[in-house]
Amino acid sequence: MQRDDPDYDDAAWQAIVDNYGERAELDLPADPEAAAVGQRADEPVDEPVDEPVDEPVEEPVEEDRFVPDQPPPVPVPPADRLLAWLGVFGSPTVLLASVILGIGLPGWLTGLLVAGFVGGFCYLVIRSPGSPRDPWDDGARV
Repeated sequence: MQRDDPDYDDAAWQAIVDNYGERAELDLPADPEAAAVGQRADEPVDEPVDEPVDEPVEEPVEEDRFVPDQPPPVPVPPADRLLAWLGVFGSPTVLLASVILGIGLPGWLTGLLVAGFVGGFCYLVIRSPGSPRDPWDDGARV
């Protein structure tokens, strides 16, 4: 039975199923050199081929790839909200950097940074909408 024969696969699977759970009996090669390369003694030895094999190389088709649309530009918030966001993120950053670098800040500047953080946070909470823009929107986007 040859490997090209369609019944070869069926016979191979049937042999696996028949021998499931049993220890397989292996034919040991008589030639120790064949054993080193993992070849059975009754199999013919393949001679190396010196000629290169020209196989067609399939190049990917560009039209089959998904190319997403360009994302919209990031909107710039109004000046009041931008200032509030700078207070929420900028003040702790400056305070943390001064502590890590060991730079002493005057008390009035530290108080101003803390006030900027608290004020920016409160402003953003007050200005946040109390209900969704679309009452039927559950927040899921596809």
